[in-house]
Amino acid sequence: MQSIQNFAMKENNMRLMFIECYKKRENMKTLKYTVIKDLEQYKKYCDTLEKLIIRDEKEINDEIELLTLLIEKWDNEHNTFNDSDPIELLKALMENHDLQAKDLVEIVDLSKGTISKILNYHKGLSKDTIRKLSDYFKVSQEAFNRPYELINDVNRHSRNASLMNTRKNMMEA
Repeated sequence: MQSIQNFAMKENNMRLMFIECYKKRENMKTLKYTVIKDLEQYKKYCDTLEKLIIRDEKEINDEIELLTLLIEKWDNEHNTFNDSDPIELLKALMENHDLQAKDLVEIVDLSKGTISKILNYHKGLSKDTIRKLSDYFKVSQEAFNRPYELINDVNRHSRNASLMNTRKNMMEA
């Protein structure tokens, strides 16, 4: 008999706890941000983060940090940067952000000529440039700090001269 009464009391207490939890749940606000599940949500969060950063208000720092974490999580899980060299990555990011080479002049504080040399594989990315690009595009520095082949004018001319000499020698033989 005692065990039946204990069971009834426990069941009653559980019902009360459930009702209290349900009431609290009804009063709770829905989450403003959730884990990113698709590309559309990712883009929306990136736009929101950009607007919050521009506002530069201290009371939204937690919101900025949360969005940054969610975006970084998505980037890490859907990272396609490993397949491309840093210049291909930079060009893709420029396209996604509707940027042109002239916009990079202001972002990385370099001349138009230097930006042109970088985008055409004639000049490498400096540590400072990598840092600025990483901060601007919210991408890890490692994405820009990978080896890639530069087009060297000296090598190009000597390679062309070598080809011409080979052809000349073949014609003479």
